[in-house]
Amino acid sequence: MRLIGEQSRLQGSVDIPGSKSHTIRAVAVASLADGESRIEAPLASADTLAAVEAYTGLGATVDRQSDFCWVIRGTGGRPKAPDNVIDVKNSGTSLRLAVGSASLLDVGQAVFTGDDQIRRRPIGPLVRSLNDLGASVNCTRGNGCAPVVVSGRLKGGKTRIEAVTSQFLSSLLLNCPLADGACEIDVPVLNEQPYVHVTLAWLDRCGIQLERDELRHFRIPGGQRYKPVHVRVPADFSSATFFLAAGALGDNDILVKGLDFNDPQGDKAVVDFLRQMGARIDMGPDGVRVRGGQLTGCELDLNATPDALPMLAVVGCFARGQTRLVNVPQARLKETDRIAAMRAELSKMGAKITERPDGLVIEESNLRSATVEGHYDHRVVMALAVAATAISGQTRITTAEAVAVTFPTFLAGMSALGGKLRMASDEAQLS
Repeated sequence: MRLIGEQSRLQGSVDIPGSKSHTIRAVAVASLADGESRIEAPLASADTLAAVEAYTGLGATVDRQSDFCWVIRGTGGRPKAPDNVIDVKNSGTSLRLAVGSASLLDVGQAVFTGDDQIRRRPIGPLVRSLNDLGASVNCTRGNGCAPVVVSGRLKGGKTRIEAVTSQFLSSLLLNCPLADGACEIDVPVLNEQPYVHVTLAWLDRCGIQLERDELRHFRIPGGQRYKPVHVRVPADFSSATFFLAAGALGDNDILVKGLDFNDPQGDKAVVDFLRQMGARIDMGPDGVRVRGGQLTGCELDLNATPDALPMLAVVGCFARGQTRLVNVPQARLKETDRIAAMRAELSKMGAKITERPDGLVIEESNLRSATVEGHYDHRVVMALAVAATAISGQTRITTAEAVAVTFPTFLAGMSALGGKLRMASDEAQLS
């Protein structure tokens, strides 16, 4: 599918759906818990439904009574070997967390695969740590990527993991409490720290005990049990980024509703980033109101907020001077190499943009409409869609169906604000 966008003023309010990160963790902990859990306001998207399928394959029962409430009956920490290969589609979070959970199998094996992007994304450091702790895990092609074959059982012990993606550490933290013995984890490298705090909040909610020295060393007693949960999923700051940033462009005026700034999600920092660049931002009881203003470039450290890179790269094109997005090398390990992808696609639109090993340098640019590639990456597609509404002419974005991975209502939200965006099939484009 292609997304076709035209210049339009965005004005009004938008409700942000539930957090992908929280929803997938909710599915994981509820599936490992004793008894029945209720998850309210989950995000129903391709990624979260991949997590549901993965944990259903491992023995949990998930009743999606409605879009508002999922009821999950857990395995009591004893997942079963699946009947079939588990396909996580495009969900890296689901793969990494569920591979850890499969390391709790008493008997049998679990095989995990995913789409072409998943089969290129690294999982080797997690595999090595699970093996250190007593499991038997291997990558079938010997390249540190899926497909992965897993059999248990985690016995405990010590490991050291370089968490170039926080998902490696989150998988260990979620699953090691159910190991037979205590696990000790040293973490010399950790990117995306806020996501680990999200994971730790779930462990605390479920009554899991552990000791830690900041986020560099963990000792987790084995033989623990997860308590069932009854929780409402908070709104997704990563999804909100696109509307917050859109409000900062031109004469747009957007009220973003439903965000909880007490939540540990790292992308809430985007509000401060936009304020630093000169956006007019008002925090009120109804939400966060963002209005366009004279933006000025600055240096932004995105190590904790890699998902914000595509959208902030677009914002940088509209800011005076130079914008530097730095310290985010892990953005190359997402659904695509987002650093290279945003440099390539914004360049097609006339951006003055330079790729660095750990980020991007962007100069104020007069963007023009173009045909650009979405790289099957939901965040790249959405960032380019926002850019399309801020420039004259008609912009066409390929692989736009990828938005369903985390934000199936994105197009409806943009249209409600006045955004001139529409989907068209590739066949329609050729006719």
